[in-house]
Amino acid sequence: STDGGRNLSLDSILMGLPMSDPTAWATAMNNLGMAPMGMTGQPLLPDFDPALGMMTGIPPINPMMPGLGIVPPPIPPDMPAVKEIIHCKSCTLFPPNPHLPPPATRERPPGCKTVFVGGLPENGTEQIIMEVFEQCGEVIAIRKSKKNFCHIRFAEEFMVDKALYLSGYRIRLGSSTDKKDTGRLHVDFAQARDDLYEWECKQRMLAREERHRRRLAEERFRPPSPPPVVHYSDHECSVVAEKLKDDTKFSEAIQTLLTWIERGEVNRRTANNFYSMIQSANSHIRRLINEKAAHEKEMEEAKEKFKLALSGILVQFEQIVAVYHSASKQKAWDHFTKAQRKNISVWCKQAEEIRNIHNDELMGIRREEEMEMSDEEIEDPSEMKETEESALVSQVEALKEENDSLRWQLDAYRNEVELLKQEQGKASRDEDTTKEQQMKLLQQALQGMQKHLLKVQEEYKKREAELEKVKEDKLKIETLLENLKEQESSTSRVCACSQEKECPVEKTLSNSPVKSEREVLLVGIISTFLHVHPFGASIEYICSYLQRLDSKICTAEVEVLMTRLQNTFRQELSGVGASLEKRWKFCGFDGLKMT
Repeated sequence: STDGGRNLSLDSILMGLPMSDPTAWATAMNNLGMAPMGMTGQPLLPDFDPALGMMTGIPPINPMMPGLGIVPPPIPPDMPAVKEIIHCKSCTLFPPNPHLPPPATRERPPGCKTVFVGGLPENGTEQIIMEVFEQCGEVIAIRKSKKNFCHIRFAEEFMVDKALYLSGYRIRLGSSTDKKDTGRLHVDFAQARDDLYEWECKQRMLAREERHRRRLAEERFRPPSPPPVVHYSDHECSVVAEKLKDDTKFSEAIQTLLTWIERGEVNRRTANNFYSMIQSANSHIRRLINEKAAHEKEMEEAKEKFKLALSGILVQFEQIVAVYHSASKQKAWDHFTKAQRKNISVWCKQAEEIRNIHNDELMGIRREEEMEMSDEEIEDPSEMKETEESALVSQVEALKEENDSLRWQLDAYRNEVELLKQEQGKASRDEDTTKEQQMKLLQQALQGMQKHLLKVQEEYKKREAELEKVKEDKLKIETLLENLKEQESSTSRVCACSQEKECPVEKTLSNSPVKSEREVLLVGIISTFLHVHPFGASIEYICSYLQRLDSKICTAEVEVLMTRLQNTFRQELSGVGASLEKRWKFCGFDGLKMT
């Protein structure tokens, strides 16, 4: 089958056959008015004139020529593809009808370099196939089948797209019109193990390159490892001892000393050297304490500067807020427009919020200072007497500042109370509106509940009416049952009388050979069957006919019934020797005369 032949694995056999006429493809592309494009999409021939449909000053070039890397340019979807006749040395390719839909293709396998070519002429050879398809690119191998199809493997993937361009073309060998020399090409993707293996190898190679690139990037961004610590020696010991005395190189030297001690370099011979180095490291403690004290002093000074700057800022904030409050008084407030009043009130709120935030920050700093001072008093009771006077002075200043800040806060609270009163008035109005809305919603809910109740009452009335109807029907049925019972009792009496009269008839019926209604039906059906067969029929033939009507009927039952009715059925022997056969015949007409 054609689909089964597509999955064949192709051997990598290099084949080199002469190329066909290169002008055919160029003629087709020039008539379309399209310049040959490279794999990157750049025009290879910049002086191509699409209006003339030819390349000025350059002879025609085969766009499918191997090595040029020329691909037929993409055709717009709204413009139908116009294909031209292609003349080769041994055959001619005629284009398909441009109005027909493009030939269907299967899904492209990954790394596809192999195509399936069907519809080849019966007299087509590998040389003719090579002549047609080597224009698409370098052909690695051709695997031809006896059923007018083959598989072609190209060197590159883009050559497959060129080969698909020939799908739908009618091929004719020479000028012959014989059916064996003509065919319609169908080119489709084929799935080959070699293509898949090469594609997987390529993917693995790309993955390896990507991992290598990531590893290089990680190593580039990785911090450099610290330099290795030198091994202990008398010379290195003297160098480290000198570095320990230098403040700039102390951190490096102390790390080396720590490493030597952890390595176990200390012994009786080197103990004095290590002790001297530890002693020089200890001498740096006083230096570090002094540096810490200097930094703390700088921090205290910075705090004082920050506190003074913050207090100055708070004073300016208070002045700005005072300006807003004075502008809010009736003397000046009445002269502002509504928009100006709104802006002033907004600015006043913002300024008060910022001032309160800064004031809280300043108070927090003072509380921290007081807590630090109390901790110092607990830790150092000897220094309490020395700092009492300075503490009193600072407390007096702090109280003055607190008094000022409290006064400013009182003014701010008064303004806030006024604003709250105004907001409460607005809120009361908003509450009235919200209450009205809630009342409306409640009224709507009550109306909905009333409608629902009315519906329920209507349904209840309907159900009551249905119940009454059911009761009436029940009474009627009971009366009918009573009447039926009375009729049954009267009929039973009549039947008893009739049975007494018909007793002799029943006795005669009990003596009859037919004992049930089923046997009566069987007799009627067998009589009809044998009436149609005047020469008789065997018991097996009769039973096969009856079993079509009822599969439960058995041969013995039928034969017993027919032997009992001797005046209706008669058994006769027919044939001679081995062909002797018992046949049953219908003799009901003769039996009627006899009875």
